[in-house]
Amino acid sequence: MHLWNAGIFLFSTSTIIEAFAKHAPETLEATRAAFDTAEQDLAFTRLGSAAWERLPDISIDYAVMERAKNLTVVPYGGAWSDLGDWQAVWRDGDPDGTGVVTTGPTTALDCANTLLHATTGTQELVGIGLEGIIAVAMPDAVLIAHKDRAQDVKLVVAELKARGVTQAETLPRDYRPWGWYESLVVGSRFQVKRIVVHPGAALSLQSHHHRSEHWIVVEGTAKVTVDDAVTLVSENQSVYIPLGAVHRMENPGKLPLTLIEVQTGSYLGEDDIIRYEDVYARGQGAKG
Repeated sequence: MHLWNAGIFLFSTSTIIEAFAKHAPETLEATRAAFDTAEQDLAFTRLGSAAWERLPDISIDYAVMERAKNLTVVPYGGAWSDLGDWQAVWRDGDPDGTGVVTTGPTTALDCANTLLHATTGTQELVGIGLEGIIAVAMPDAVLIAHKDRAQDVKLVVAELKARGVTQAETLPRDYRPWGWYESLVVGSRFQVKRIVVHPGAALSLQSHHHRSEHWIVVEGTAKVTVDDAVTLVSENQSVYIPLGAVHRMENPGKLPLTLIEVQTGSYLGEDDIIRYEDVYARGQGAKG
């Protein structure tokens, strides 16, 4: 009888720490350093990036499990998939009679053994005459690959990181303690965002060196501070934030606040923020 490693491991905290100390001490040291330099971000703990980058690129299988002597293997007869690649997503998606799996707004014509996966309601993913293909359409990137090359996505990610491509490490929707935003249109000297602010939440009191902003409320009511003026801005109303003005946006209501922000200026980076007050105790350099 042969058993396949499904990657399911059970162990106590003390046992696995002892194993790493014995078989992969450099990994344990870098992990501890990352925890010691961690910072809170929303409900997440962000590990220290400098220490984390020192971690060897090695799986727990190679680092510990192949070296440990105190292992016991237990057969498991249930269904299992870690959905580790798009091939696994295709298998888990219950292919139809021709082996086609579709998710989201998609259309498959004369396709076979193919995955069409779309995530944006305003974009239709269409496949014609495809066989053995994975097509994934997301707001910021599109993946087209043969199913046999599904594992090579990690090679593409490495290539994109090496080229400094934003999509390799940044999601289209950026979350903050007060809510989230996403970029809708980006130009050389302008940017359009959709911003959603949770009930009772507030952005920091801030100003910008390089950009002005125009806020249009489309859902809810915003309490807006611009220098010494404080006003309530309701749906279909707008307010202009001149370059350099000290400003803040708050949601005083019980429903989410949604607005469209139009930025114009010579530099539109998230690090162009001078922060004066912040209810989330974020310092200078923090985003949002």
